[in-house]
Amino acid sequence: MEESNFITAPVEPDSGRLAKNTLWLVAIVGILGGFLLGYDTAVINGANQYLKIHFSLDPVHEGMAGASAIFGCIPGAMFAGFLSDYFGRKKLLFVCAILYAVSGLLSTIPNSFNQFLLARFISGLGIGASSMICPVYLTEMAPAAWRGRLGSLFQFGIVSGIFVSLFINAWIQSHGDDTWNTSAGWRWMLGAEIAPTIPLLACLFFVPESPRWLAQKSGAGTLEITPAAPSDGQSANVFARRFRRPLLIGIVLMAISQFSGINAIMYYSTKILTAAGVGVKDSFAASAVIGLVNLLFTVVAMTLVDKAGRRPLLLVGLFVQAGALGAVGWMFHANIHGFGLLLAILGFIAAFAMALGPIPWILCSEIFPTQVRGRAMSISTFVIWTSCYIVAQTFPVLNDSPQIGPARTFWIYAIFSVLGFLFTFALVPETKGRSLQEVGTQFH
Repeated sequence: MEESNFITAPVEPDSGRLAKNTLWLVAIVGILGGFLLGYDTAVINGANQYLKIHFSLDPVHEGMAGASAIFGCIPGAMFAGFLSDYFGRKKLLFVCAILYAVSGLLSTIPNSFNQFLLARFISGLGIGASSMICPVYLTEMAPAAWRGRLGSLFQFGIVSGIFVSLFINAWIQSHGDDTWNTSAGWRWMLGAEIAPTIPLLACLFFVPESPRWLAQKSGAGTLEITPAAPSDGQSANVFARRFRRPLLIGIVLMAISQFSGINAIMYYSTKILTAAGVGVKDSFAASAVIGLVNLLFTVVAMTLVDKAGRRPLLLVGLFVQAGALGAVGWMFHANIHGFGLLLAILGFIAAFAMALGPIPWILCSEIFPTQVRGRAMSISTFVIWTSCYIVAQTFPVLNDSPQIGPARTFWIYAIFSVLGFLFTFALVPETKGRSLQEVGTQFH
């Protein structure tokens, strides 16, 4: 391991031990940042059917509840890049942790739908900002040989948060009847996110600022690190010609990751499975299984991403998920439910988790030089949350529409997966094992 890459200043004689300690703390921060993001985005899965009854929501407002956090994700992602480029990655992560804690508290006490939307908007600000900052921070702290695995820790944290949220939702739901869950259960589901904000805040007191950000701000005069790209007159302009291809790759991969329908499953799996004839309690249990498969195949991605590479995993994953989504649509069309439908959904989740889930985050944090990485990641995360909002807002309407229905909805997602496969085959490069400087030269 190139441990010296983690040293921000040559002040400790036992630099190897310091580098290992730094690496562990950075890894924990990345996991916790992803965990909070995953928990916060997926917790609505179990709460939404009780919110629908509690606030008497029609399908449009049900979509608003499902997409409520995303209202904050979009501005959070938009402004986080500029703010992190100016103030630093670490300070913005502090802000994100505080936003999660405040949202968790406010989500337990709303008396109106608008108050609920406000609480979720605050969490969305944290989600949008942390989704941009965490991958950048991990990439800038990582040596080339470990960058994929360290970068995938963020996605591992996300899917861990998703899994835990589904498990906690099922556990809370089992402790009361429908009346209790409608009045109080969903409040406990949403408020539980306060707990992991405490260790995140504690770790942030001890991790260093990104050495690449420090080098960019100070000219690297006292830092043992080489900037990812030399500073020139064009480097600060994220829309310069030299960045058009990486920006296109970031935008398209982030959009495809959402338009393939992953958050239709993550936000509405209990609704989907209940509508398919599975009981409410069985739907909660099946949703927890979905979260577990998501977690396990993210570990597969972490194992393979620095060995097999980013591009092969993307191609295989997109191919398999397109087939699985097509099968889900066909089963709804043929009125085939039960275990076969769950198996097809799990096939999609597994393929997504080992490819389109973690790899766009890794690639987007690799393909831009330090000078524009924050702003370029803001654009990419703005796209992913805008796309996520569209999917979360439209799924209940499309799914309940007599003209479209669940079969055609999942076929639409399958078409986007095919388009993602073709785009990856044509334009996405391999970055495995290359330094950030070498990755940057691919686009010159």
